[in-house]
Amino acid sequence: MNQLKQIHGNTLRNGIDFTQFLITKLIEIPNIPYAHKVFDSITKPTVFLYNKLIQAYSSHGLPSRCFSLYIQMRRQGCFPNSHSFTFLFAACTNHSSPIQGQMFHVHFIKWGFEFDIYTLTALVDMYAKMSLLPSARKLFDEMEMKDVPTWNSLIAGYAKNGNVEEAFKLFSVMPSRNVISWTAMISGYSQNGKYANALAVYKEMEKDRRVKPNEVTIASVLPACANLGALEVGENIEAYARANGYFKNMFVCNAMLEMYTKCGRIDRAMQLFHEIGRRRNLCCWNTMIMGLAVHGKGDEALKLFNQMLGEGNAPDDVTFVGAILACTHGGMVAKGWELLKLMEQRFSIAPKLEHYGCMVDLLGRAGKLQEAYDLIQSMPMRPDCVIWGTLLGACSFHGNVELAEKAAEFLSVLEPWNPGNYVILSNIYARTGRWDGVARLRKLMKSSQITKAAGYSFIEEGGDIHKFIVEDKSHPKSNEIYSLLDLVTTRLKFDVSIMDIDLDSIVE
Repeated sequence: MNQLKQIHGNTLRNGIDFTQFLITKLIEIPNIPYAHKVFDSITKPTVFLYNKLIQAYSSHGLPSRCFSLYIQMRRQGCFPNSHSFTFLFAACTNHSSPIQGQMFHVHFIKWGFEFDIYTLTALVDMYAKMSLLPSARKLFDEMEMKDVPTWNSLIAGYAKNGNVEEAFKLFSVMPSRNVISWTAMISGYSQNGKYANALAVYKEMEKDRRVKPNEVTIASVLPACANLGALEVGENIEAYARANGYFKNMFVCNAMLEMYTKCGRIDRAMQLFHEIGRRRNLCCWNTMIMGLAVHGKGDEALKLFNQMLGEGNAPDDVTFVGAILACTHGGMVAKGWELLKLMEQRFSIAPKLEHYGCMVDLLGRAGKLQEAYDLIQSMPMRPDCVIWGTLLGACSFHGNVELAEKAAEFLSVLEPWNPGNYVILSNIYARTGRWDGVARLRKLMKSSQITKAAGYSFIEEGGDIHKFIVEDKSHPKSNEIYSLLDLVTTRLKFDVSIMDIDLDSIVE
């Protein structure tokens, strides 16, 4: 920086024009305010320098400065080029300003740059990222020439807005793909909860030797492994990530940590947590605390929570969800209340629905159903179906008909289509001998055409994920599967009968 100041001083003293070099270097450091001061000292800046400064402000999230520079450029009679609009479209995306973006689109056509493929791609990207997909698609369809980034922009836009079907249609007909294309599709499926599809696309990508998964690809596919319980695939991905040095990336580390906690390998997750060491961020702590809590290791989760605070790391609302959840399996009601107060009093974090939900679960499991109901009634926000569903589940466990009916009444309004709530209440009635209630609910479900959806399971075998329901015969090898199951059942019955004979002989 001092050297650049010396060059600037030498320029002013000797009248040598090093301004373009100086501004470029100042932007690279970056010291954009200083670069702008040097820029303002120029009588007639070139379009190149305008573009440099617009690009710098755009990449640093200061779109209003970009718009001001464009106005200044026009007032000074400096004509923009295609690069100017490329950077301005990017600035509009950061600013999320559709009107501003549409105005620049008009100017872009007016100046005759509508055939520049790079700027057109930036425009498609702008519309897609601002969720103006009809505009993005219209522009895309009108383009005579499209390159891979153009396709990627529209695919990512559809995926981000939840239309993964349309994204996959485009992905399927792409003339060629790069790693960003594959990653956009994997990420789109994963973020929209279609984990099996995400994993299937990743497996197809592995077959394509022309592309190599990068850190973003790995961080996008691991949540799919986590939610499907695809441990074997996740372990293979870990080996690949380590071989390619991707564990320097914290997104990869956190995704791997989540994969191991959700797949039940808390031991492996803890090893990785210790390996990350001082690089740990809040996401690492939260994932590990939550993982321990979910697997019933409440004491260890709270110990980690205290360690986190002891090391000077500030918790957030997610941290407290994990900490309160840790109290649930151990029935630590007093500790749960303490944490709920702590988050407000010490850390100024207002409890959200998730925190109240954890407390309702904690109180419900501990048999304090009335206390749980009173907490729901005192909440500063409207309870959702998860809160009432948690109370209904607790009532089912403890056989409390009165509160179960109240919870079910609210649930019938919030999610009248959900058969699970009717089934739980019916079971409560049955266990307490209220057969009139059972008959009434069955009649209600029949008249409302509410049917219980068949449950399904996933199983991982040889790195592949298989989905099945009870008595499912859709698998191409179902005959072999059932034959093997029959063999196992017969063998088990035979072994049990042998044990019975042995036991009888011992008694004799």
